[in-house]
Amino acid sequence: MTVYEELVARGLIAQVTDEEEIKEMINNGKAVFYIGFDPTADSLHVGHFMALCLMKRLQMAGNKPIALIGGGTAMIGDPSGRTDMRQMMTTETIAHNCECFKQQMSRFIDFSDGKAMMVNNADWLMGLNYIEVLREVGPHFSVNRMLTAECYKQRMEKGLSFLEFNYMIMQSYDFLALFQKYGCNMQFGGDDQWSNMLGGTELIRRKLGKDAYAMTINLLLNSEGKKMGKTQSGAVWLDPNKTTPFEFFQYWRNVGDQDVIKCLKMLTFLPLEEIQKMEAWEGSQLNQAKEILAFELTKLVHGQEEADKALEASKALFAGGGSLENMPTTELAEDKFTDGAIDIITMMVEAGMVNTRSEGRRAIEQGGVTVDGEKVTDIGQKFTKEELAGEGRIVKKGKKSFNRIISK
Repeated sequence: MTVYEELVARGLIAQVTDEEEIKEMINNGKAVFYIGFDPTADSLHVGHFMALCLMKRLQMAGNKPIALIGGGTAMIGDPSGRTDMRQMMTTETIAHNCECFKQQMSRFIDFSDGKAMMVNNADWLMGLNYIEVLREVGPHFSVNRMLTAECYKQRMEKGLSFLEFNYMIMQSYDFLALFQKYGCNMQFGGDDQWSNMLGGTELIRRKLGKDAYAMTINLLLNSEGKKMGKTQSGAVWLDPNKTTPFEFFQYWRNVGDQDVIKCLKMLTFLPLEEIQKMEAWEGSQLNQAKEILAFELTKLVHGQEEADKALEASKALFAGGGSLENMPTTELAEDKFTDGAIDIITMMVEAGMVNTRSEGRRAIEQGGVTVDGEKVTDIGQKFTKEELAGEGRIVKKGKKSFNRIISK
């Protein structure tokens, strides 16, 4: 199976241009490709996972990735796939976020010896002259055609600002700049980026002639990746200070039965033959598949040691074996107890499982809280300091929030 055929078999490719040329380049390690990342936070999240895994996969096949950080486009925001206008950030915040991204990406991509690059589009966008853009870029874009793009049609009813309207031009200019500066001949993106990506290809060919060799390839980076990258409580971050390795493991351990094989194909580096055997698994075997998925992805992001710890803690939680010491734990000080006891809602607040007492009360009333596997039905249930001594009690809220609560 060729590299391109494997990408198709894993369900990564949705749509391409110039398919035969793309096959030849990818299969023979000739692609110099880029994927863009907007620095809207100080950590990547699992919505970026598919892009990072794809870059790693293609680099392993000899192709050269360029991680493009949108430090320039972040100055105006990105309306793609959104119905509201994104908040603008300061240059200091953007610079900080870019540095955080670089550290996290290094776990996936080998930037040594020119094998990959990380560039910031602020390097060329911030120095552009407005008149120059109008003269050199403007003539190559049809306003009528731009207005047919899905990302703009979604905004037309609420009002599309001129600032937002320029985003396609800026992203297209990125591809031109990368093509001229670094020989970038391919760009990857998600469904909501397709119109912008086509704009970049057309700009290169119109400006530099038909012989200019630039492709686009459309991957399900956003429609699938963003779906997987959100939980009921918000994003699952790659930064261990925002999402602990155990929480990260548990997120993947709790994916839906219908999604586990798809995630294994798209996101792990397990052989396809091994994953295809799992397609026949049912019942409890699916839980084993989820455990494999969670372990492989935690190892990829946080390393073997943290993955081993998370697996042990998960076994302690679900199977009654393994070690409890690696489970997220809250140690309650003496002053948290009143007359030697503490109520369940206060325990959840102290553990960070809920933000407010009313949120804790709702979770209990809706039947979503257990202690050591027993459902809590009394919002006033209390535990003594002695009952929380030693191994403590395991409190669970919903399917994904766990905490071992002990007394000092």
